[in-house]
Amino acid sequence: SFTISLRTVDNIIVMIKQKPGGSPGCNIRVRNFIRPELKIKPGENVTFHFTCSTPEKYFIMDIQKNIDCVSGPCPFGDVHLYPPGLPRLNRTFIWDVKSSTKAGLELKFSTPWLRQIEPGKMCPDFVSYSINSSIDKAMVNIGTFCRNGSVSRVKLLGGVIMSLHLPWDSALTTSGFNIANRASIKRLCIIESILNEESSITLMSPNYPLGFPEDELMTWQFVVPSNMRASVFFHNYSLSNCERKEERVEYYLPNSFSNPEVFKLSDSQPANIAGSFNLSLQGCDQDAQNPGILHLLFQVVVQHPQIDENVTHLVDLTKEWNMSVTIHFEGWPSRLPLMSEPMCLICKDPRTCDRVLTLVSGAVYKISFLCKDLSRLRITAEKGISCVDLRWCQRKIYSLLVPKAITQLPIQLHKFIWKLLASDLINIEITSPSLKLQQHVPEQRCNTSYSYNIVSATPKMELNVGVFCPGGSIEKIQMRDNVTISLKTFGKGFLNESKHQDLKMSFVPHIKDECSFTVSPDPKAKVYLQTPNWLYGLPPYVSISWYVAVPSKQVARLGFSKDRLGVVCETGRAYLNIKEETLGAEEIVCREDELLPKPRNMYHNFWVNISNCKPVDRTQLTLQFQVTFSEKQIDLGVILAVVAGGGVLTAIGLTVCCVKKKKKKSQNPMVGVYNTNVNTEMPRKQGLFTKGRKNNESHVYAVIDDAMVYGHLLKESNGSVAPEVDVYRPFDGPMGSLPPSPPPLSFRKGIKRSSNTEEPPPLMDTEHDAYTFAHQKSGQLEDNRDTAEKINGDTGTSLLGNKEQDGLVE
Repeated sequence: SFTISLRTVDNIIVMIKQKPGGSPGCNIRVRNFIRPELKIKPGENVTFHFTCSTPEKYFIMDIQKNIDCVSGPCPFGDVHLYPPGLPRLNRTFIWDVKSSTKAGLELKFSTPWLRQIEPGKMCPDFVSYSINSSIDKAMVNIGTFCRNGSVSRVKLLGGVIMSLHLPWDSALTTSGFNIANRASIKRLCIIESILNEESSITLMSPNYPLGFPEDELMTWQFVVPSNMRASVFFHNYSLSNCERKEERVEYYLPNSFSNPEVFKLSDSQPANIAGSFNLSLQGCDQDAQNPGILHLLFQVVVQHPQIDENVTHLVDLTKEWNMSVTIHFEGWPSRLPLMSEPMCLICKDPRTCDRVLTLVSGAVYKISFLCKDLSRLRITAEKGISCVDLRWCQRKIYSLLVPKAITQLPIQLHKFIWKLLASDLINIEITSPSLKLQQHVPEQRCNTSYSYNIVSATPKMELNVGVFCPGGSIEKIQMRDNVTISLKTFGKGFLNESKHQDLKMSFVPHIKDECSFTVSPDPKAKVYLQTPNWLYGLPPYVSISWYVAVPSKQVARLGFSKDRLGVVCETGRAYLNIKEETLGAEEIVCREDELLPKPRNMYHNFWVNISNCKPVDRTQLTLQFQVTFSEKQIDLGVILAVVAGGGVLTAIGLTVCCVKKKKKKSQNPMVGVYNTNVNTEMPRKQGLFTKGRKNNESHVYAVIDDAMVYGHLLKESNGSVAPEVDVYRPFDGPMGSLPPSPPPLSFRKGIKRSSNTEEPPPLMDTEHDAYTFAHQKSGQLEDNRDTAEKINGDTGTSLLGNKEQDGLVE
């Protein structure tokens, strides 16, 4: 059983009642009466016991002491937890102090002081203090506090209701504060915080998150050692609708010649404050019809000054344009740091500091850092380059380099973003002439200190071209839409590697494909390439091309990672096209429902083109292929024949004419291969030739056959006419060094589909194709030259018009 005895002079009331929503599984027995609750008034002595063994599960207890400081003297001093011997229940001690509005009351807390928390949150030890002020019968919630903080005193105007909440198992025996009388403070309240060491505290305006009382004033006093630096940050605030005056905050700062310094709640608040300071919040006269709400939640951070506090870093962005540089904490903007985390501040002047600072091009900044560990800061920069008229920007080459104004800062670059914007019919070309780019694929990962993520986008479609790093084989990438290039760094090695950057971009005329790669590998290289948008597949109707240059004396081996394109088309067809850049090369075309070619050798520069259809749901076009390079294998028999033939010719000293013996077994016409090294012009007057007939090779045929002479007389048995093999039509189109256009994307007509077999070797002469060599002595050559010079007119004769030539054939 328990006995509670209350003295009249103490003016204390004890109330034991059931928990809200609790079950009536336990009661209170007083003498022979069972009660659900018990109230003990001043001057009463009551003995009772509970009808269960765990009353803390069912009951709570309030102990309220009323103190009247209006009609008589106040019992100031330490506040005790009275009466003793109370049952172990969750209990709340309440001190209701009534005082004149012309006087002030001070609640002074013993160490470890208090820490304010947001409404609804709990203290770790479940011990909490609630402070309410009463002015003209209006209650104002000053705040809820836990132990272990920085709030040492709270001064209030008028009466106060102070509550201490203790759990049933708390061993606390003292209240932890005392009450003192003070003169009028002429404001709602003053809250004092002592910040002796590095710390971060959060404070709220009275009634938070509800409205601050209309036209009221309150002050926070911060006691900070002069060798520490304090900074203020407003994290959450709202403004009421004012009819008169203006809501504002006022600062009294050390060594300031303009105290009080007035700020709007929307302004950046003072930082890097050396020593103690005051912060006051002033309300306004609110609109009676629509008052709105004024509230404020803010943070004060106190830290040691940086070792090189007075060191400023010059950031000159006057030569840059359309660029912004943001210095921020790690993880910004997706992650907000906890208020308890040590804070790194960036200051653009001694009093303007923040966790995030943005600098814009065209200006010079002198910044400093208030931070113990600069490795927790990062830089993100963005630069825009645009072209509206190709006539003004086609010949201009832009270097995509990180400016020295950024790399010289003692902060790690996190990301540099180039946004390349082009109007319709203008495309973007990215080149890396010396370093070249390597595509990041699982089989060939980037291991450099930085990489480029390239995205081509329109309002309707985004194409993630891929992730690339320096040190590969991709020399050029052309894209048809607006492009975003994001350089991302990994570790500290970027500072050294950035000195060798060579990425450049330019604006070029319209291209056929959405994206085109130019690959120029080094000899014996192994290159892995994959289609853009790897995770989601190529968008519908998108075409991608790769132009692969095969080094001289090398052969390329082309292979694919799977046997089909792996897409099912709803509309249209998906195609893979392969074509070597050589005369008469056959184009390989595979649809999405056909097997892809097996690994094959490519002896010349070649194109790979992939064009997508509109896939059905849950299917996507992704393809990876690899190109490996090795030395060409030269036939030993050819080498010996060349050496032997060269020795014979040198020894005899003759001019050689090679003709092929006619074959009488086959009557089918032979189609010759045009030799680009032979002069094909018709004979003209000697004066118009740059070289005489004796000096050119227009009269030399590598192969002469009956079919070439009489091909027009031969017809197939079905009546169709054979090709006009006896007629030579010289190529009259333009010849240049530019690669051919990629294979067309539409349905192709007249293109031969190759089988999935190895490319046949070059045509070689068989043992049945014997050659005879016709020799002329040097004297005869001179005679022929003299004879030709005497002839006035056409110097050409029929190639088969005399018996000598006919004898050569026979």
